[in-house]
Amino acid sequence: MNLAFRTSAGEIDAPPLPGSLRVNRRLSQWLRFHRDGYVEVSSGKVEIGQGILTALAQIVAEELDIPLDRVRMVPASTAASPDEAVTSGSLSVQESGTALRHACAEARAIFHEAAAGSAKTYWELADTVSLDREATGKVAPKDPRDHGVVGTEIERLDLPAKVFGAACFIHDMELPGMLHARMIRPAFAGATLESFDEALAAKLPGVVAVVRDGSFLGVIAQTEAMARAAASKASPWAQWKQEVALPESNAMPGWLKAQAADTKVVESKSDGAGAPLAKTIKASYSRPYIAHASVAPSCALAQLDDDTLRVWTHSQGIYNLRKDLALAFGMPAEKIVVAHVQGAGCYGHNGADDVAFDAARLAFAAQGRPVRVQWSRADEMAWSPFGAAMAIDLEADLDAAGNVVAWRHEGWSNGHTSRPGRAKTPALLGAWHLAKPFPREPSIDPPMAGGGGAERNCVPLYDFPARHVVNHRVLAMPLRVSALRSLGAHANVFAIESFVDEIAAASAEDPVAWRLRHLSDPRARAVIERVATESRWSEWKAREGAGRGIGFARYKNAGAYCAVVAEIDVEEKVRVRRLVIAVDVGLVVNPDGVANQVEGGAVQSASWALMESVRFDRERVTSDGWESYPILRCKDSPAVEVHLISRPDCPACGAGEAVQGPATAAIANALAHALGVRVRDLPFTPERIRAAIA
Repeated sequence: MNLAFRTSAGEIDAPPLPGSLRVNRRLSQWLRFHRDGYVEVSSGKVEIGQGILTALAQIVAEELDIPLDRVRMVPASTAASPDEAVTSGSLSVQESGTALRHACAEARAIFHEAAAGSAKTYWELADTVSLDREATGKVAPKDPRDHGVVGTEIERLDLPAKVFGAACFIHDMELPGMLHARMIRPAFAGATLESFDEALAAKLPGVVAVVRDGSFLGVIAQTEAMARAAASKASPWAQWKQEVALPESNAMPGWLKAQAADTKVVESKSDGAGAPLAKTIKASYSRPYIAHASVAPSCALAQLDDDTLRVWTHSQGIYNLRKDLALAFGMPAEKIVVAHVQGAGCYGHNGADDVAFDAARLAFAAQGRPVRVQWSRADEMAWSPFGAAMAIDLEADLDAAGNVVAWRHEGWSNGHTSRPGRAKTPALLGAWHLAKPFPREPSIDPPMAGGGGAERNCVPLYDFPARHVVNHRVLAMPLRVSALRSLGAHANVFAIESFVDEIAAASAEDPVAWRLRHLSDPRARAVIERVATESRWSEWKAREGAGRGIGFARYKNAGAYCAVVAEIDVEEKVRVRRLVIAVDVGLVVNPDGVANQVEGGAVQSASWALMESVRFDRERVTSDGWESYPILRCKDSPAVEVHLISRPDCPACGAGEAVQGPATAAIANALAHALGVRVRDLPFTPERIRAAIA
């Protein structure tokens, strides 16, 4: 349409500003209109393969009543973008999308007033209307019933460049005069550098500089090939001293339970006296450390330009990274510019921030030239943070009819985040290796108000009359751990939903019927009923070596509802044939985008369930390549069906992490259905299955 705004926008009583608009109040931080016929949109959330920039562009086009091709999404940078902390926790649509809805609604009203009843467009008024003002929150966004762009399937804005091989990743980035660098790491964890022949390394072909700062060691060269060759040649010249020993990898649940911990009661409640206790059942579950296993190892560029440090990174939190870089180098934060460039997706805290520190530190030795640091596959697999290992004990008191009278949950795990920007010292690998090292702090858990960490989803949504839930945050951290997709929800939902199936089996009750009988939340019931219908649960035809199972959760007990039915075959190994998923994310911005997120999460969950586990001996991480850390390949991936329950009257909530726990639980329950035995420790390898049968 010609007019770029609606005339029906009405004022409302000003509520608290929503989403990220609370802390980024100026409209000009979000929107910049240009006379050439487009609007530049800044968000602090970044594209990591989840399609968020497409969804945000749809929201902007909807609220401004303009075609989607008039919207230009600007890559996030600390030089201009709003500070939206970290792109994580399935919160981007909730935080950034909600902020943009209201910012655009208010901008639309401002331009409408400036037009004074004329037919002038945004573009004609761009030079005369200023958005350098604070949002008021008094203009209501569109009613979802009037949406024409939001709720429709739109092709991802970022995919054409990726599909056709355009230079869109940080790995492709080139700057004038750019140098290349590689890091030299020790072979084992907790080591310090005792000696290294820097003079000899400096004579290697193409080497421009050798940088040693305590145990931080890197070589800078003219080309990437020269840097890689120099690091490989010089690595044996480094003499390291090991200071710590790792625990036994095959005894992690017991090790976790034996360590000092910060213990807290997450929930303890009773609805009064229940039926008399008939019996108590118990079970223990665990998951190992899990790697991000990004397809492309981390990469970053940095340049010291006069007194300004410029960093290009695929970090999920550019402002948080800037804060830690300022701490590490003793620089004012305003003298550091961190810009986001797309890299390999990771869904959590991988090596992106660490390689950015490496590039920044090496840039101080590059005499003003930009430095590109590419991590090796071994760097990525052995030195990035991992998802934390977890151990969970569950108990349920049952009455004579098999009803749950009381439920008890006890979990042990390291904290689930050590992202930059949240502590008094830098949470960066290289900062711990300097000659004047910063202390390495134990990982922490986000507060339960933000979804929690190890305790995320540890409280079941079922209507149990009594619950007692305890979390032990283990303080010793032999392997570095931080955020991995869904944090503690993955293991907690796997344990809870496995135990629920065991309870249902003890009374010979159908697992779907049992869940529906214990759920009063209508949206929870709806996803379970939908997935049962779409998977034809009641029509299952038994056959040897085949099984089906269900898993359910509401992510963070406050976000998206998700139910999964898994169908598997068990031969020499487990093969997940089909995953049927029902999901309710409230208002759906882009149905195709939601389905893609859920499908990707389901396939990743299958990989976690069947094969992924960080391997290590008493000295080092040994799973530093694809041979030692296998992931699910395309030929083994299941068929995935995603069924959306659209609720435009409900707030939008994220889809990126809702499926992790339910999918793994569904596979676990399908395995028990197929074999008649329960495997309670992830992953479900042939060795673990044989042990359970024995």
